[in-house]
Amino acid sequence: MKIHKEILVPQSKDQQSVTSQPLQRDFAAVIAVELQLKRSQVEAVEKLLSDGGTIPFIARYRKEATGFLDEVVLTNVRDRLEQLAGLEKRRQAMLASLIERELLTEEIEQNLLAAKTLVELEDVYLPYRQKRRTRALMAREKGLEPLAKLLLEQKIADTHAAAAPFVKPDKGVNLVEEALAGARDIMAEWVSEDAASRAALRKLFARQGEIVAKVVKGKEGEGAKFRDYFDWREKVHKIAGHRLLAILRGEKEKFLRVAVQPPAEVALSRLRQRFVRGDNQSSGQVAEAVADSYKRLLVPALENEIRQALREAAEREAITVFADNLRQLLLAPPLGQKRFLALDPGFRTGAKLVCLDAQGKLLHHEVIYPTHSAKKIVEAAATVKELCQRYAIEAIAIGNGTAGRETEAFVRSLGLPETIIIAMVNESGASIYSASSVAREEFPDHDLTVRGAVSIGRRLQDPLAELVKIDPKAIGVGQYQHDVDQGELKRRLDEVVESCVNRVGVEINTASRELLAYVSGLGSTLARNIIHFRDENGPFRSRRQLLKVSRLGPKAFEQAAGFIRIRDGENSLDSTAVHPERYALVNRMAKDSGCSLGELMLMDDERRRQKIDLKRYASAAVGLPTLDDIMAELARPGRDPRQRYEPFSFAAGIERLEDLEKGMRLPGLVTNVTKFGAFVDIGVHQDGLVHISQLADGFVKDPAAIVKVQQRVVVTVLDVDHERRRISLSLRGNV
Repeated sequence: MKIHKEILVPQSKDQQSVTSQPLQRDFAAVIAVELQLKRSQVEAVEKLLSDGGTIPFIARYRKEATGFLDEVVLTNVRDRLEQLAGLEKRRQAMLASLIERELLTEEIEQNLLAAKTLVELEDVYLPYRQKRRTRALMAREKGLEPLAKLLLEQKIADTHAAAAPFVKPDKGVNLVEEALAGARDIMAEWVSEDAASRAALRKLFARQGEIVAKVVKGKEGEGAKFRDYFDWREKVHKIAGHRLLAILRGEKEKFLRVAVQPPAEVALSRLRQRFVRGDNQSSGQVAEAVADSYKRLLVPALENEIRQALREAAEREAITVFADNLRQLLLAPPLGQKRFLALDPGFRTGAKLVCLDAQGKLLHHEVIYPTHSAKKIVEAAATVKELCQRYAIEAIAIGNGTAGRETEAFVRSLGLPETIIIAMVNESGASIYSASSVAREEFPDHDLTVRGAVSIGRRLQDPLAELVKIDPKAIGVGQYQHDVDQGELKRRLDEVVESCVNRVGVEINTASRELLAYVSGLGSTLARNIIHFRDENGPFRSRRQLLKVSRLGPKAFEQAAGFIRIRDGENSLDSTAVHPERYALVNRMAKDSGCSLGELMLMDDERRRQKIDLKRYASAAVGLPTLDDIMAELARPGRDPRQRYEPFSFAAGIERLEDLEKGMRLPGLVTNVTKFGAFVDIGVHQDGLVHISQLADGFVKDPAAIVKVQQRVVVTVLDVDHERRRISLSLRGNV
């Protein structure tokens, strides 16, 4: 094996490479190959991003420039650009350090430049990393490096004789064995720093290694929730992300001992084949050094590395599942601008009741007691009936927490007009909102209970507009969200919220600051300025008025304008997703068609629009996909892309765990989708689990392909564990 001499002896200045300036790396070419895109597409995305473009804006309004890439691909390109930039930054830091320490040679430089991943880069740099005082370093200080070189050549029959000249008490080497031990320490470090060996062992760990978990002695009772993993062994390449995160959580809470164990004999055999090339005493010294290197240096380092890689992969999967669930929840059908009565139920403290107008403004609040004495129930019934009449209530929203089903049963028993919609609402995170600064600012004169009830009502009115006020992590559609990288989780979830807000569009004259902050190109400061402008000057009459808002310049206007809606404004196109930069084009279409813009947008005048030859208006900047988008907007101006709301009811009389029986078929709502199955609310204050094996009659690889959050399903009760309050459900034969 070749040992790089620059590991052993710093190079003189005349041996340095001439490289001293960062090299320009062709990121676009790399990404184009990896993502199977055209290089021109990647370059276009890179330029648009560097110019301040957001993903929603680029996906919607720059289709021709990117070759019609969607948000998912655009996000992948952006993330890969950031990763490669980070890799390049690390590479340049390494080169600068080696130049400064006069260690850089052409060979090292070429190896660093050829590295395609951070792992490869760190492997190349490892021998030259500035180290703490290791056993090998102390042996070098004793002058034992030449002996290590001699032994590694494996041509010495008498190692004691070869080591004798290195016995120097003044340097702390008193015996031949001490000299040989020091030389082995140096060789062990060389073995551990060999990039090819690390790469080979890394593959062995990944392909044949096992995750082994065992309960910490004496913690069996306290750690019972992890009992599935008290004696667990599974191949590294097979372990599911959710199982890994559960095991690592058990380790963090000190209930489990966890190790990643490769096949030791196979690993040692491969290292010996690589380094041990003779059958003499010096070869024996090398074999000892290899064994020591493997056990003391390589195994701990590679175990940490592969654990980190597995954790990162599991976290990415968990974050992706959370993000997908959040998207479905945010895009749940809104009931729309109706007059609401909302109830936040409770047994002891009663139900907090609020009445809201069609814009979500609080009109009335009080407390009723529909689960107390007969007298209180009669009073509550009279109150609800009177308020429904007084405020012309069109829908009643009931929180699904404590006493939710009982309160729902009470409301349904009142004989209210059939036109009043009665719906249960998932109240996850409502308490977080009610205690937040956002809620205090909205309702400074009301307590937490009133704010929580208002949030429940508004969630039914428009889930997206209300849920943006809550930290996405508090909404409750993720698994292991506290075990993943919190920064990356926040970033991904914020991106999902941004994507959903811009997909739906925002009515600027009624939107909250929190909703406006997610509009492409705005952010919290400009959102606040828009609200201030609206308060000072009244409702916006046109999108162009945005340019009068403090600090909102042309770039922010370009990014935001297409996602802003102005109902009944001066220009009818302001209520659509048509971007102002295309208004002239649409006006030309109307003129060429011999009609006004309003006539072109008439819902029942499809024939007029069908006569337009879109090819006449196509250009390099505006292709047929964009023109198709424009025509779709003209056909349904201001349309909401979300599905229509449809009322849902749980099974009557099934309100508690004790009401369930095996074999029951019940309606339910999917509340969470994970990699191992889906959780379903069947109205008993405890979600049941449909395991992945019970999601369909055939094999299911990904539960998200079968069910979505908020999906209405009919499930069969398989089992009820009253002690652990667990419900097993099945969708087989019901989907």
